[in-house]
This record gives sequence, structure tokens and C-alpha cells, in this order.
Amino acid sequence: MPKASDLAALMCARVCHDLVGPVSATGTALSIFDEPDSADMREDALRLVRESAEHMRAKLEFARLAFGAGGSAPGEVEVAMIQRLAGDMFRSAKAQLEWRTEATSLPKLGARLLLNLILLAVESAPRGGEVRIEATRSGGVRLRVVAIGPRAKLLPGAAAALDGGIPEGGFDGRTAQPLYAKTIAEEAGGRLEARTEEERVELTALIPE
Repeated sequence: MPKASDLAALMCARVCHDLVGPVSATGTALSIFDEPDSADMREDALRLVRESAEHMRAKLEFARLAFGAGGSAPGEVEVAMIQRLAGDMFRSAKAQLEWRTEATSLPKLGARLLLNLILLAVESAPRGGEVRIEATRSGGVRLRVVAIGPRAKLLPGAAAALDGGIPEGGFDGRTAQPLYAKTIAEEAGGRLEARTEEERVELTALIPE
């Protein structure tokens, strides 16, 4: 297993990788304004800049809570805020988010874990479908996120990390994220489990209050 410092470096690599796309798109759009004969393209370029800025904002706000401190700890996070962060982050994802949460707020650690479960579930359904999200507070924080859709499955590296193994070829920025989610649950005295069936991935977690 990676050391804490190595895991932190891998998670930083993951955030940087996620930001490369919108940052590059912004640079491409801005370069159009340097072209003397590009007047007819400037409106499209401005639209691309706005869209890219929105994507960057959504990714950074999501990462701030999912991977970072997300503000001063301890504290509670309203489920409405978690919904907004996830909704903005996955607005263009093929899988649709369906919320079935009973809890109105979660402790910050539970909110962080839930965002990581949603990220895993959305990546498990790249061809579309539905991601169902449940969160309750009864005998601890109970989270359940289910991805259902065509060819829905955990990526092999993610499955290995969640099982406590080492992905083939070692950990990278993508496979470090499920290990990070598992570490959050276990260091809080809880557990994280994954079950897969045909075109279905179920992620469940329980952590004490």
C-alpha cells in the first residue's frame, strides 16, 4: 500500500489531471483573440472560456471537500450542498444522479466519503444509466450509492483497491481515489464495501458518528 505521502501525491495528480482539460480549452479559446482574422470566431471563443471556467470551478469546489479539508473542521455539511457540488461536477456525465437521502446534513467526514462514492459510481457507469444516492444517520452514518446502467462495472484497478489489493501496474491518480475512499472509512473506524453484479455496482459505507 502507498505511504500517506505517496497517496497525497497521487491524489494531487488526480486533481491536476481533472483540470488539464478545461485549462487547455481556455488557453485555446483565448489564443483566438490573438489572431487578426478571427472576429467571426470570438463569440464562440468567449462561450468556450465561460464554459471552461464553470467546469474548473465545479471541479475545484468538488475536490476541495472530496479530497481536501473543505474548510475548517469539525463541522456539518448540508446535504443540499453535497447535491449542488455533485450536480455541478457531473452535469455533463451520461449517468443521472437520483437522490434518496433521508439525512439533511452529514458530518464533514461522511460528506467527503459520500462524494468519493458518487465519483466511483459515476465512473462505473460511463455509458449512462442511473446513480442512486442514499444517506441516513441511524447508528452511525450509513451511505449507499448504486450505479445501474449498460455495462456498469468497477474499473479493475478500482476493484483491486477496494478489496485491499494493489492494482496491476501499481497505483496511479485514478486508482488512488478508491483507496483514498477506503482509507477515509477505515480510519474513522468504519468500513466500505463494494458489490458488483451484471450492469450494477453497489457501494456501501458505515462510519460512526
